[in-house]
Amino acid sequence: MLELVETDVTVAGVRLSLLRPPDAEALIDEARFDVDEFLPYWAELWPSAFALAEEVARRDVSGLQIVELGCGLALPSLVAAVRGAHVLATDWAEEAVELLGRNASRNRIRLDALRVDWRAPEPLLARAPFDLVVAADVLYERRYVDLLLDLLPRLGHSVLLADPGRPFTGRFLERAAESWSVERVAKTLYALERYEAVTASGSGDGSTATG
Repeated sequence: MLELVETDVTVAGVRLSLLRPPDAEALIDEARFDVDEFLPYWAELWPSAFALAEEVARRDVSGLQIVELGCGLALPSLVAAVRGAHVLATDWAEEAVELLGRNASRNRIRLDALRVDWRAPEPLLARAPFDLVVAADVLYERRYVDLLLDLLPRLGHSVLLADPGRPFTGRFLERAAESWSVERVAKTLYALERYEAVTASGSGDGSTATG
């Protein structure tokens, strides 16, 4: 049985009581890694998740359909749901999806959770489109660049991406800028809008930020 500790978290006035593993490294399973290089990234409360959750809380997301990719402990998803959004939180790790259900229940928050492999995203695509796609610190491996660039356009026109400056982030942003406007809205936070959506609204100037 997974060992868990309780952690109290406050983001933009939203107070949450989260169960989480006390030591993510203790969850490393060499057999699972050998199969698909699986590591328990989901078990950490990453700074990027806090940054993304704060940005979500700052916006008016009430009534929006929001999906979080690679949610892990799902701090942005929980905050978005508290703020009135209809949220689907997704992760590759079964443990993350299961624990999110428990954390949502203990905080009396309603959201949906789904296990998704980006290489086989059909269950997620069946729920698209979304008003907003959010993701925190999901570019820590090279293979995720191509997968994310392929997946995002099929999910929606607006993306919030929090990233601490992983080695593959620059490459992702450069390639994304071919089809998206990319705005750096904070030190570790980027807003992406599909060009056709920007043109239709008349609100975009085509500016990009890739640093």
